[in-house]
Amino acid sequence: MATQQTETEELAKQIEAIRAEMQNISATMGRIAEKGMHHAQDKALETKETAEEAIKQNPLQAIAIAAGLGLLIGILTRR
Repeated sequence: MATQQTETEELAKQIEAIRAEMQNISATMGRIAEKGMHHAQDKALETKETAEEAIKQNPLQAIAIAAGLGLLIGILTRR
């Protein structure tokens, strides 16, 4: 028959094992989030460069689109 002290020690060991596993999970999640953030930054930079190139190739069209969007946003925010 297990004594109360033995049960308490076993419970403390299990809690410590759970704590260590939670730290490992937290570290893994941090690495995954960091990789995702870097991927998103790379994609945003690529999109920015693509947009800049499109604006350089078609400046009048870019101005017309920007003016149209500005007008649309202005109309929508007035209401």
